[in-house]
Amino acid sequence: MARIDNKLLFFTTSPRTPAKIIPEIQLLYEKFSGCAWDKSTQEQFIDELAQSDFFEGKGSPADKAFSARDRINRAPKALGFINLKPCIELTEAGNAFIYGKRPQEIFLRQLLKFQLPSPYHVENQNIAGTFCIRPYLEILRLVRELEYITFDEFKIFAVQMTDYRKFDIVRDSILHFREEKEQNKGQYKCFVNRVWENAILEIHGDRIAAGKTRTRETTDGSLKKFIATQKSNMRDYADACFRYLRYTGLISISHRNRSISVFADKTVEVDFILSTVPRDPVFIDDIYAYKAHLFSATSPALYTDDRDNIVDVLMRIGSFTRRELAGKNIDELKDLRDEIVKQHKANVIHEQVTEIKSYALYSEIIDTFNEIIADEYYDAPLMFEYNTWRAMTMLDGGNIKGNFNFDDAGQPLSTAAGNMPDIECDYDDFSLSVEVTLQAGQRQYESEGEPVARHYGQLKKRTGKDTYCLFIAPTINPATLAHFYGLNHLSIALYGGKSKIVPLELDQFMRLIENSYNYETQPIPSDIRRFLDCAIKLCEKATDENHWRYGIQACVDMWLAS
Repeated sequence: MARIDNKLLFFTTSPRTPAKIIPEIQLLYEKFSGCAWDKSTQEQFIDELAQSDFFEGKGSPADKAFSARDRINRAPKALGFINLKPCIELTEAGNAFIYGKRPQEIFLRQLLKFQLPSPYHVENQNIAGTFCIRPYLEILRLVRELEYITFDEFKIFAVQMTDYRKFDIVRDSILHFREEKEQNKGQYKCFVNRVWENAILEIHGDRIAAGKTRTRETTDGSLKKFIATQKSNMRDYADACFRYLRYTGLISISHRNRSISVFADKTVEVDFILSTVPRDPVFIDDIYAYKAHLFSATSPALYTDDRDNIVDVLMRIGSFTRRELAGKNIDELKDLRDEIVKQHKANVIHEQVTEIKSYALYSEIIDTFNEIIADEYYDAPLMFEYNTWRAMTMLDGGNIKGNFNFDDAGQPLSTAAGNMPDIECDYDDFSLSVEVTLQAGQRQYESEGEPVARHYGQLKKRTGKDTYCLFIAPTINPATLAHFYGLNHLSIALYGGKSKIVPLELDQFMRLIENSYNYETQPIPSDIRRFLDCAIKLCEKATDENHWRYGIQACVDMWLAS
């Protein structure tokens, strides 16, 4: 049981990406089903997780049990996918989520049932009566009524909606904020920060007046530190909610405007939810009734659970007649819908690729890289992967596969899984992995050094071809540079012998794109390989990693130079 201590709406933040929940729950169920969820099991789970081929990291070596609880007690338990008492077991919803055909549908049902308070989340006596809400349901309602909601509007105002009866107040506050924003053009960042800090001071006025500003994360009890901590929490909750709602397939995102809205063709489904799902929390004091309610894989009812409705959807998105669909059951009709949506997504992505290869998006791709550096996008790491995929596709000449996920509209949804390269380029006689990161400093080396090399080795083994790797970051940390320099000189069996990893700073990669755009003909795979070979040969000849850095720059400058 978790205790609610804060007067802010919160959302499950671990795992941050919904798709990552599936393999982690599956591992827990298949390895530890029937076991007690105690310290021993928790530590064993983290060890198993660290050894899995889908997880990047080791948990927290200092407190493995805490790491396990952090990953399981939040989203997997809170959303009803796993039951931990009296022992670990997969729920009906969890089984459908992991092994069923439509995980997004199950995920949506569970989000709609998440409520505060509940037997899982009990209010601190000091704030009793603050919460009465199904958070995801009311946020969906807010997005629908306002037509869109920005990240800033969410982190400041939406998180204050702890009671659904405050809905009108929150909605009107956002509308007023939009009016004030128009009056503060040219100084938006200062305006937002002022409104944000004033909101924090008002929400936590009693706590601040009582001098209770120290948080669990620090011994610093200053007001400045308290405000910074609250800002961080509010950003995390906004980010988590955006990600979870997007996974349902109902919500589209504008990364450039940092806002979410309902897909135009999903408004009927959203309106059905808003008119049929109860707004009040249920079974607050009855754990057994609450679990029965939460663990169900079939509630609440969705628009497409009705046969007539799914038939109408199919007739709208496909060229079907009512007679052609008459003999099919609900499950068959949903399968048919899913196949149409899948094919539509494939067609959209194919059209994107065709346009990208024509260099029609050259300026947009360059501008996007500059905007990523300027932190002008929501989920900049995802946009970095997506835009680099576009850039590599534009260079053409091979099969360029981005391992990030697309939504049904062909827009980037989530970053690549931790067990594979961000981008894989398959050419006739060689392969190329491309890894990107926005991390800098020592953390870049610690987070990326080993995984990049491992992914490179795995791709080399899988393809059986001569393999290279491009590692791209806004800046290359000296330790990262030294690491790859060393790997390129050492024969390591795990990585398939000597590596061929070329670190590039983003401005260097952008220079390569510019060179290809200005070249008299469209580059071919041999042109790309010539650059890679140039960088690797200079690595072999360089006296140290710094000498190699200058060599890489020379290769960039010379590539496709007229």
